[in-house]
Amino acid sequence: QVQLVESGGGLVQTGGSLRLSCIASESIFRFNTMGWYRQAPGKQRELVAVLDSASSTNYADSVKGRFTISRDNAKNTVYLQMNSLKSEDTGVYYCNAQRWSTFYWGQGTQVTVSS
Repeated sequence: QVQLVESGGGLVQTGGSLRLSCIASESIFRFNTMGWYRQAPGKQRELVAVLDSASSTNYADSVKGRFTISRDNAKNTVYLQMNSLKSEDTGVYYCNAQRWSTFYWGQGTQVTVSS
């Protein structure tokens, strides 16, 4: 069973930065895509950023220019660097890995941006 473990969340002031990490229990080469989603209170889970096996990236319009997704294959880890954080970035951030029609999720890490 694939396990994804997120870390790096926390409380940060508006304009600050955080880096989230997601460690996979197996080689991330085995996944078609890896990405980050978030869910704010009372809202649906939404895509934040995704990275495919060719290292192509896609970002939600709301985070373009502020967030960067990257990978370290040797460490089986995907990162989300978040800069210029805003209050609307608050939520639980989930790591996702997709292999064909199967999607795997981490347990989530809380990000709270306060003014």
